[in-house]
Amino acid sequence: MLNRVTAIILLAALLSTNFSRYFVYAGFELNKDYIAAKLCENRDKPWLHCNGRCYFMKKIKQVQESEKNDERQSQKNLFQEVFLISATSIKFHTRLLRKITTPYHFAASSALQSGIFQPPRA
Repeated sequence: MLNRVTAIILLAALLSTNFSRYFVYAGFELNKDYIAAKLCENRDKPWLHCNGRCYFMKKIKQVQESEKNDERQSQKNLFQEVFLISATSIKFHTRLLRKITTPYHFAASSALQSGIFQPPRA
């Protein structure tokens, strides 16, 4: 029962973010008379026949701006995750390379101890 309630709540939250424009439109259609009478900027100018559409357009612009901001934030978070993953993988490779020993390491150290390096004569 708890899993079902949690799933319904998460589904409602997901749908509300994706369909927020439609919720604004539905709210406008349901409250059109109140918006035209009380919230419309052009209610004193009935010859414009605005009927609250100015208020509706403001709300739609606010929703679009919030969607753009959310998209920018998600892109920023994605960039930070990619940068963090690439930075940790570089650290992993450098740690791995420190632990790997090569036979050349021992050969070079013995050549340096024998004296001054001289190139072979042809």
